[in-house]
Amino acid sequence: MTSAHRALDDIVAFSRKLGERSDLVLHGGGNTSIKATVTDVFGDAADVIYVKGSGWDLATIEAAGFVPLRSDRLAKLLTLDSISDSEMMNELRLASLDSTAPDASVEALLHSFLPATAVLHSHADAIVTLSNLVDGERRVRELYGDRLVVVPYVMPGFDLAKAASELWKAESTPESLGMVLLNHGLFTVGDTAAEAYERHIGLVTEAEHYAASVSGAAPAAAPVDLAVSSLETALTVAGLRTEVSAAAGMPMILRRTTGVDVAAFVGRDDLASIAAQGPLTPEHSIRTKRVPQLGRDVAGYTAAYNSYVAHNTGDRAITPLTPEPRVILDSELGLLTAGRTAKDAAIAADIYRHTIGVIGTATRISEYRALSPADIFDVEYWELEQAKLARESTPLPFRGEVVIVTGAASGIGRACAEAFLAAGAAVIGLDRDPGVADTFSGAAWLGIEVDVTDVDAMRAAVYAGVDCFGGVDMLVMAAGIFAASAPIAELDLSSWRTSMAVNADAAVALLQIAHPFLKLAPDSGRVVLIATKNAAAPGPGAAAYSASKTAAVQLARVAALEWAEDGIRVNMVHPDAVFDTALWTPELIAARAAKYGMSESEYKTRNLLHAEVTSARVASMVQLMCTDVFDCTTGAQVPVDGGSDRIV
Repeated sequence: MTSAHRALDDIVAFSRKLGERSDLVLHGGGNTSIKATVTDVFGDAADVIYVKGSGWDLATIEAAGFVPLRSDRLAKLLTLDSISDSEMMNELRLASLDSTAPDASVEALLHSFLPATAVLHSHADAIVTLSNLVDGERRVRELYGDRLVVVPYVMPGFDLAKAASELWKAESTPESLGMVLLNHGLFTVGDTAAEAYERHIGLVTEAEHYAASVSGAAPAAAPVDLAVSSLETALTVAGLRTEVSAAAGMPMILRRTTGVDVAAFVGRDDLASIAAQGPLTPEHSIRTKRVPQLGRDVAGYTAAYNSYVAHNTGDRAITPLTPEPRVILDSELGLLTAGRTAKDAAIAADIYRHTIGVIGTATRISEYRALSPADIFDVEYWELEQAKLARESTPLPFRGEVVIVTGAASGIGRACAEAFLAAGAAVIGLDRDPGVADTFSGAAWLGIEVDVTDVDAMRAAVYAGVDCFGGVDMLVMAAGIFAASAPIAELDLSSWRTSMAVNADAAVALLQIAHPFLKLAPDSGRVVLIATKNAAAPGPGAAAYSASKTAAVQLARVAALEWAEDGIRVNMVHPDAVFDTALWTPELIAARAAKYGMSESEYKTRNLLHAEVTSARVASMVQLMCTDVFDCTTGAQVPVDGGSDRIV
């Protein structure tokens, strides 16, 4: 193994150790580097610095996430007096020895000039707490002395790297362990990644102990009991989401977060002034905007945001960002965070909960003081962020929208959930199978174990989904049962009642629960019922299934009539012979095929088109019905059965 390979292994290992602590880095924040010597394509030795690539998360980073940059080219860049950040990023690409590597961190030059093998950078809560105090610089200098070079705030990019390199030359000593960038974070250096990490943790721990030793009493706060999930609370959240989406010009996810820390923060007597200070670091504004909205006046917030943009733009040519709030603080609802995706909303929630913690500690020590609005604006409208905005690809078709899918743990329901997730939707998956919670993963999935015949449990599940995502745009009713086949003369009435309860009664209850939320959907509500070809062509022995499903079809048709005034579309899909569901076991398929004197393959395709109907094909039709292709269609019944001579 070459020294470069060993260096990469070391920096990967200790980057992950740094990244696993949310009090040090959050969601792609922080960056790390290590220097090594490699042999280039000409056989010449080349000094390089492996720097974390943009888009990689320290908690999960791999060797492929580091960019090998020529050290001599980076040193030469720092001799320039000035260069735009876009030009700097281009130069970093030209300095890379690997054309397939990601773009290097914008802070690569900061890593390059430090005279150490390994460099670790975090936005540690404890460090940011001290540096965001009104007397933060004094306290940082007193605590660390000559061990850390203190760099006053400069916007990230070339100017920061230039200023920090000059301060390092002027103020560092042999005892210097790194740098504190005020209102930004901590850099530590070491001969190895392990040494840089140990120093990092040691310095952060010192800051924590210092804060604890000088903290006073908590600020005055009114006792707040945040509203529990209920119809009133859920409708308030959904209404706010509708307003936020209108301000953004697109559907948005709105995540509600409660907890002791949130309740204490929204109950503070000084909430209005402290929340208006701004974020812990200017980079947070990209996720949370500069300040949160207090209360429920979305129109007032958007007007204030537009004024902030107009005041700070000057003669710059910018593309204004959408003006909706990304963080809302409400004395009854708690913390709400908005995002174009469920992941974005979850990240904003994580960031703001850390903000709550830092502000709480800071105000027990001294006075919390964020950067000026002008400084925050410069990062929010950074040329690199503006360029990223210009490059933004076409969003997925259901980005920002929320769908409830019943029967989501298997069969057609699972296929529908998977299809909507892939198309950008947030999915509330309901199923009586306990495994539904883990059927899919990620911020856009909420799987809830629930029996659809338990109306109270269904209601609670919908409210939990609204807490998580902000509302309901679409409802896909896929849950159903097929009772044991029996002629009417021998039909077990309990089996009949169970079929009616699951296939029809539960559909009535869920439509009633979902209706007020579907009315508030930013792009109109949509419902799709997974029905059956038995509604048009019942078979002998299937009375309970055919009758209960036909009842659900009639219910959906009436809903289409009644809900059209609310802009809600209600359509139906009639699948048949979908063999990759729990209804069909290999043994049953084999027995049915033998009964008809067919091979299993022939039996699966015994329709007019000789097509095999799968759950995924049914899900494709369901998804299509929720797009604008069907925006003038309601009450439709579409077969997905390959063509049936009993119906056609």
